[in-house]
Amino acid sequence: MSQTTESHHVAPGEGGYDAHAIQAKWQALWAESDPFRAGGDDDTRPRKYVLAMFPYPSGDLHMGHAENYVYSDIVARFWRHRGYNVLNPIGWDSFGLPAENAAIKRGANPPTWTYANIAQQRASMEQYGVSFDWSRVLHTSDPDYYRWNQWLFQKLYERGLAYRKQSPVNWCPNDQTVLANEQVVDGRCERCGAEVVKKKLTQWYFRITDYADRLLDDLNQLEGFWPQKVIQMQRNWIGRSVGADIRFEIEGRAEKVTVFSTRPDTLHGATFMVIAPDSDLAAEIASEAPADVRMRFQAYLETVQRTTEIDRQSTDRPKTGVFLERYAINPINGERLPIWAADYVLADYGHGAVMAVPAHDQRDLDFARAFDLPVKVVVDTTAPITGAIPVIELDDDGVPIEPEASLDELDPVRTGIALTGEGRMIRSGSLDGLSKRNAIARVIEELEAAGTGHAAKTYRLRDWLISRQRYWGTPIPMLHTEDGQIIPVPEDQLPVTLPDADGLDLTPKGASPLGAATEWVNTVDPATGAPALRDPDTMDTFVDSSWYFLRFLSPGDTAQAFSVEQAARWAPVDFYIGGVEHAILHLLYARFITKALYDMKLVDFTEPFSSLINQGMVILGGAKMSKSKGNLVLFQEELEQHGADVLRVALAFAGPVEDDKDWDDVSTTGAAKFLARALRVARDVTSETDVVWAEGDAALRRVTHRLLADAPGLIEHTKFNVVVARLMELVNAIRKVIDSGAGAADPAVREAAEAVAMLLDPFAPHVAEEMWEILGYDKFVGLAVWRQPDPTLLVEDTVTAVVQIGGKVRATLDVPARITPDALEKLARDDERVQRAIGDREIVRVIVRAPKVVSFIVR
Repeated sequence: MSQTTESHHVAPGEGGYDAHAIQAKWQALWAESDPFRAGGDDDTRPRKYVLAMFPYPSGDLHMGHAENYVYSDIVARFWRHRGYNVLNPIGWDSFGLPAENAAIKRGANPPTWTYANIAQQRASMEQYGVSFDWSRVLHTSDPDYYRWNQWLFQKLYERGLAYRKQSPVNWCPNDQTVLANEQVVDGRCERCGAEVVKKKLTQWYFRITDYADRLLDDLNQLEGFWPQKVIQMQRNWIGRSVGADIRFEIEGRAEKVTVFSTRPDTLHGATFMVIAPDSDLAAEIASEAPADVRMRFQAYLETVQRTTEIDRQSTDRPKTGVFLERYAINPINGERLPIWAADYVLADYGHGAVMAVPAHDQRDLDFARAFDLPVKVVVDTTAPITGAIPVIELDDDGVPIEPEASLDELDPVRTGIALTGEGRMIRSGSLDGLSKRNAIARVIEELEAAGTGHAAKTYRLRDWLISRQRYWGTPIPMLHTEDGQIIPVPEDQLPVTLPDADGLDLTPKGASPLGAATEWVNTVDPATGAPALRDPDTMDTFVDSSWYFLRFLSPGDTAQAFSVEQAARWAPVDFYIGGVEHAILHLLYARFITKALYDMKLVDFTEPFSSLINQGMVILGGAKMSKSKGNLVLFQEELEQHGADVLRVALAFAGPVEDDKDWDDVSTTGAAKFLARALRVARDVTSETDVVWAEGDAALRRVTHRLLADAPGLIEHTKFNVVVARLMELVNAIRKVIDSGAGAADPAVREAAEAVAMLLDPFAPHVAEEMWEILGYDKFVGLAVWRQPDPTLLVEDTVTAVVQIGGKVRATLDVPARITPDALEKLARDDERVQRAIGDREIVRVIVRAPKVVSFIVR
């Protein structure tokens, strides 16, 4: 335990608050009564589906989980208090590399290790007092769950959305498995941090690119409901570009090469072609080149294969390449373009080839300057692009006289800066004088008329590589027959279950360990009885989490993946809570699967999560917690030391949901003292439950009802820390009344104490229940509907107005809450303090913000 953690220590029982005794009491009662189970089909209340991102069971819960689950529980409890039937389930994302690697390291098998961790995490969640519906628990590593992963795979396969192909893939040499593009972060494996390399392998993919436009355009539905930065990250990852596909002839090659360009208007400025060195096209052209070129190319290719895509696309690296001694033909003007292999072009983006226009693209210009290649300016960026097209002067032969002098100072060859701005076309035949937009439209028309190109779109998004060469995942439900066919396992034979891990060598070694499970992998073609092999790979665990929110709707169903009727009743998820680290991977895949299910007519919505709440991280001393740095704050230790409610309140109060929270700044001491004060308030109340509140202290009643009015909006806008602060203020206000005047018997004290118990429940449910019982109620406060504020108590009779002169406060005035601006200004002018402060100076301006501020600007 860190020294910082020890400094937060508050002994159980301090201030009359025995956290662990209260916690144990109410958790036992909840376990007995199951009050948080979602209502059935006959429940007529409006519904809300609240879901926290489920955890990986790679160890016990950590402080990030503590933050995530308190936020999700605040939301779930809040909507119950608003009279809703709330579904708030939990499960475990229990397949995958973290659990498998941890098990191998400890000499355990993955199932044993995984389910032991699940038991520990569940116990911690129950201690934390989270109001989950424990009747709906699921584990993605259970056969009755992953059977439906296999069903989903086959449904996608039937629709042409699951397929197998050979291509360069990301390979993690440490985990010995392929990775999707999204799982490579800064050139490294997002799981283990190893540097990723490229390998050419045959793998299974989901055709997510078929949904690229819908994935992009449907983000408009989420504006205002998802964090803007997440929406933008999704847009950037999909990366739609609009332009043209242009077909170039290659000398000596029958088949043309298609190049995508967002700037087909600059086609006249193309001076060479660049192809990805690791593409099939480069291998083909190099194989036909002279021996010395083949040797240079092969050496270059080996260097490229050791370079990450991040490095290849870096603008800071010197440009490298090999001339392949072949030429392409520019379809617009017939010019010969030398073909180079260069690593700044990637094989799996676009078509793996680019037309290089060095005058107007910085990467192309850097390459051209490195290898002394021609640079041809075709856009005059000094020319106006609005208004009338400028008059173009012609020489005696009718050839346009080009205003080259206007471009001399911007010459890219001399400056090293490409001309990427807007302008008018020059040296471009029929395009001369046109703006960019008009030139693009014109050149596409010309390409289509000539049969050499057409309008097109391309995307940064790649198809989702889902096969993994590891044991602990869903087996891919396909068979490989002797004659080379690949066929689905019949649906009535699902699930294809994993073989027992005992006896298998699970050490990562580049091929799936399932391939060595002879009895498992060898099977028969169900149609012919001929020998067949099971596919030895398992699925990416992001498949598991792409649809789990639907399985929660009918987790025990053995006949279907999920109930279509229950999906229509509950889904989509109303509030989804989790870390921003899933902003691309998980959310993108879940959105894709939802749209595919919509097309299958299995769901009636196109977005899985209506509202998204991202929390910040819990850090320590300004740094992310990690075992290697030795700066961990352990959840279980904090829970044992302080109790659940102290942790929950301290985290909720620590700052805005989306901000990182430094544990050094999280005050468990303050939270414990607040909860002790709240309990003491309830114990001090002496009036009966049927007391007439209206007879109580008017000022305290106004404080109570303002919070009753404000709390719902604050929680809906995730201002959890503000609600806790307001609860602290209300408890202090109650204490003042108890300690003076009518004291503990004042009806307003009971009303306020009951309001504290109700409003405190989302944050500190054990203390809230204890207060509710002390106040004389026998039903769970967690199920009580919050009271409505009395509108008459929300009206302020008078307010304090501030009078400023030259920006300094010179007087305050008690004025009617509904005072007009003119009346407020007159009161301020007539005030003797204001008159003395102004003196002989001239009032040049008066700013009035009734009823709060009057500001005199003087000279």
